[in-house]
Amino acid sequence: MEEEDRIEESSRMRLRGRTFSGGGVNESRWVDGSEVDSESPPLSLFDDNEAKEGYGSLRRRLVKKPKRVDSFDVEAMEIAGAHGHHPKDISTWHTLALAFQTLGVVYGDMGTSPLYVFSDVFSKVKIESEVDILGALSLVMYTIALLPLVKYVFVVLKANDNGEGGTFALYSLICRYAKVNMLPNRQPADEQISSFRLKLPTPELERALSIKETLERRSSLKTLLLLLVLMGTSMVIGDGILTPAISVMSAVSGLQGAVKGFDTSGIQQFGTSKVGFSFAPALALWFFSLGSIGIYNLVKYDITVIKAVNPAYIYFFFKKNSKDAWSALGGCVLCITGAEAMFADLGHFSVPAIQIAFTFVVFPCLLLAYMGQAAFLMKYPESADRIFYDSVPESLFWPVFVIATLAAMIASQAMISATFSCVKQSMALGCFPRMKIIHTSRKLMGQIYIPVINWFLMIMCVVVVSIFRSTTDIANAYGIAEVGVMLVTTTLVTLVMLLIWQTNLFMALCFPLVFGSIELIYFSAVLSKVLEGGWLPLVFASFFLSVMYIWNYGSVLKYQSEVREKISMDFMLELGSTLGTVRTPGIGLLYNELVHGIPSIFGQFLLSLPAIHSTIVFVCIKYVPIPVVPQEERFLFRRVCPKDYHMFRCIARYGYKDIRKEDHHAFEQLLVQSLENFLRKEAQELALESGLQEMDLDSVSVSSRDYSTRDVPDNEELKVPLMLGTRSEEAETSNSEAASAALPSSIMSSEIDPSLEYELSALREAIDSGFTYFLAHGDVRAKKNSFFLKKLVINYLYAFLRRNCRAGAANMSVPHMNILQVGMTYMV
Repeated sequence: MEEEDRIEESSRMRLRGRTFSGGGVNESRWVDGSEVDSESPPLSLFDDNEAKEGYGSLRRRLVKKPKRVDSFDVEAMEIAGAHGHHPKDISTWHTLALAFQTLGVVYGDMGTSPLYVFSDVFSKVKIESEVDILGALSLVMYTIALLPLVKYVFVVLKANDNGEGGTFALYSLICRYAKVNMLPNRQPADEQISSFRLKLPTPELERALSIKETLERRSSLKTLLLLLVLMGTSMVIGDGILTPAISVMSAVSGLQGAVKGFDTSGIQQFGTSKVGFSFAPALALWFFSLGSIGIYNLVKYDITVIKAVNPAYIYFFFKKNSKDAWSALGGCVLCITGAEAMFADLGHFSVPAIQIAFTFVVFPCLLLAYMGQAAFLMKYPESADRIFYDSVPESLFWPVFVIATLAAMIASQAMISATFSCVKQSMALGCFPRMKIIHTSRKLMGQIYIPVINWFLMIMCVVVVSIFRSTTDIANAYGIAEVGVMLVTTTLVTLVMLLIWQTNLFMALCFPLVFGSIELIYFSAVLSKVLEGGWLPLVFASFFLSVMYIWNYGSVLKYQSEVREKISMDFMLELGSTLGTVRTPGIGLLYNELVHGIPSIFGQFLLSLPAIHSTIVFVCIKYVPIPVVPQEERFLFRRVCPKDYHMFRCIARYGYKDIRKEDHHAFEQLLVQSLENFLRKEAQELALESGLQEMDLDSVSVSSRDYSTRDVPDNEELKVPLMLGTRSEEAETSNSEAASAALPSSIMSSEIDPSLEYELSALREAIDSGFTYFLAHGDVRAKKNSFFLKKLVINYLYAFLRRNCRAGAANMSVPHMNILQVGMTYMV
């Protein structure tokens, strides 16, 4: 491996990345040499008084206080300060292209709502005067203006998690600020990931800290928050089932015939980008048709319906129709179906793209469409049942019918894409059984396809249409699912405002008071239709809520059991460097979920195998509550046990949007490179420490101007990268010369440490012998003294999910030929 050794002010070492044939990209890995045994605190080289005096950044780097600082944390600080990870500026044309794609993926559902909104509203309120028409039109106009436009476009989209939207994205945002995640594997090092950090726009810390402490202290609030998020996700999946059914049935109602071939889920496998570009022209033509026909009807029949912009007509509408008007709200809310897709599908596109498409295309075209239908009803009130097709000019009926049917088929993609995103996020955060995920885009990570979910949505869609056979009952079900998701989003965004944004209290409370009140009114109206089809989304939501909560509950108990049963360091020291068996050349990668300690499954391997590999690496694949972990911040290394044990821990951190594309060959090469770099850095650090112990501190004068850290905010010398990307050679030379002048020649010696040379040669010998993957075939069982419900959930329901989800070998992308598995039962 090509290597340049530079000793700088903060004992920095630059290691160039190496190109691997398996990965196909130039990669760098970050390692730290200040590794210490996880079970024993490090000794301090200087006393506290000396540390306070300051001996330059080199000395400060090597000072270890009695209170142990995890070497993972030190490494993470160095990595995080290396360079910012800012998203590339997207050009205006690219943003406009994305905005065009959103028409085919995000807004298909909302765009087809004129097919059935007024038909459903006037099935509950009979048209007797213009107040009925103008009141319904005013309701629709203000519903679209307040919820999708004001709430989502201007507020909710800004609550994205580094470009990712949806209920789980909001949950991960909250998990980063407050420790409310039910899985207790969070480390301080995770908080140093560059994309983990939160920007706090206002200084109102006291209230935010109070909320944070309350959430962290009360486990009941953690559980309630998790259930709220799971309920919202379940409702989104329910939307994905109901959207194709109602959209296509409404479109073909123009023929008043049988519904055939209503599902389009199969095309989703081609990817969001291809779906967007393929469908966007059709949806653009559809929105153009809506606006054009709306203007035509306004001019031809009654342009005075524009006066419905006066909200007083809403009051007159309720005064005249009272209970029937309240019931009609269930139909009115259908005008914003698919609004949640604007947020849930955010990972596929960008905030400006979604804002531009809605503000300048979707919103005006929908308003014109509804005003045109209202103008037609002013002259032909008896046409309320088939208002959309009756209001289309006769000569345009067949072209519009074809476009409407195509648009309705496309509309299903909005919530199908949102469903995929939500399932992927929940899977990464440990709340959904593992499934196969296909990434359909080489450029955008958020564009995915999940075959199992896709087939499930198709089958359920067939079942829904077979059961109901009418759009009215499906509309009742659809309204509950849509408004339920909106209520969850309102609650979570309010929490984000108070906890993370630290918005002014008055403004933060106005958000739930205004939008929450509107949604509760709508929810009360649609909830009254439970017996008329509204039970369906409640059944779907309950089913998915149960699956996700059982999986999360079982996973948390399993992790807690692993923590309790981990092997003690005293026992490992008693075994000695041979581990009580024969050490043969080779590298053993033992996959486990622990971030600290030695997993109990390692003891099972020692008992079951006649020999164990000369180098053991405990690999933990860990998902952190952020969308993406930068590649150079992926791995954290540390040594486990003394040097002669040749045992290490590697934590590979992934975000919930990250793709694990590398095959096992690329992963092995990257891991070995990181391990070699770690060993070199560790040897360098030890050499520096021993050199400092031998040198007379008073004989070296250090300029406070050059080396003191008193004036450097946040001790930036602790955040210097151990491996850098491209830097100017001039800066490297000057820094190296300055460091050389301040260091004794014994430290600057270029001779390789014999112990390092021995360890590297042993590592290369192990690499030549090959890799073996150790996996646990675990069985989770409830303890005998557990109560009945826990035994039912763990022994049967959770066990069923584990047996039928994606196996660990496939999920971790490890070769089947090199796997060793042992069985183990976790008693929880």
